[in-house]
Amino acid sequence: MSDDTYKIGKELSESLNPGMEDALRQRYGHLVPGMAESVVDFAYGQQYAREGLDLKTRYLATIAALTALGSQTKPQLKVNIAGALKAGASQREIGEVIWQMALYGGFPAAVNALNAALEVFEDDTE
Repeated sequence: MSDDTYKIGKELSESLNPGMEDALRQRYGHLVPGMAESVVDFAYGQQYAREGLDLKTRYLATIAALTALGSQTKPQLKVNIAGALKAGASQREIGEVIWQMALYGGFPAAVNALNAALEVFEDDTE
């Protein structure tokens, strides 16, 4: 972990998922010290902040992967759907990416992901 990528990751993660690092630290810090900082550094500072793809596209790719992996990823899927909305993705784009994964993860995985998306969309309008 470098100070630079951690700082970049911290700024990006706080703008997209406020409080995520603290929540990870509180939940898992006693089991895996440094995990929260590692997630911020690697996921946000080294991956989401990379050049080559815009943030919206990275989120849509993440949503596709989590959808294809199946319903065990629902918590992560919801966090990434919320992030995609903040990065400029429309509800329709998110829905289409999820539905495309019916070909690869199956209909149950896609329907479960659509249900997760609806939960996020409902929370977003409240």
